[in-house]
Amino acid sequence: MEKKITGKAYVLGDNVDTDQIIPAEHLVYSTSDPEELKKYGHFALSSVPIEGAGLPDGGRPFISGDNYKSQYTIIIGGSNFGCGSSREHAPLALQVAGIKVVIAESYARIFYRNSVDGGFLIPYVSQVKLNDKIKTGDLIEVDLELNKIINHSDKSSYQLFPLGDVFQIVDAGGLFEYARSAGMI
Repeated sequence: MEKKITGKAYVLGDNVDTDQIIPAEHLVYSTSDPEELKKYGHFALSSVPIEGAGLPDGGRPFISGDNYKSQYTIIIGGSNFGCGSSREHAPLALQVAGIKVVIAESYARIFYRNSVDGGFLIPYVSQVKLNDKIKTGDLIEVDLELNKIINHSDKSSYQLFPLGDVFQIVDAGGLFEYARSAGMI
């Protein structure tokens, strides 16, 4: 995995739950069929309400048209990101849509573990609330070695809490791949 991830930010509010990340009615698609897997990306964040967790900037969609890849690669969330059910499909849907990193003030434990255990995406915890400092569409760089986020759009930067062993697990492709490569199984 690259040591710096650069891309556009998609900013969400607090308490974004797993049903908002991938609505239950879209859990019918096979994850082993490449064409059906794309549906998880296409429907990612398709039910985030305009009020509450809120679509950013008055309703900018995460996915445009019939695409399954988003123009955004980094999600900035508030507190309790990924709350709700223990849906493993939530971090998968974000990964299929092209998200590499989620940076939130805090996570629901199950979403965090599913992100890491499945090797889907990097779940960074911010040291300060960022979803009121960064705007959707800002060009962001996440430095995985320095645990730092740089907003190239307004020249601000913020420190992130270190990932520790999380990086090696996600980089290996998930917990089982990490354990195999480390000779644990």
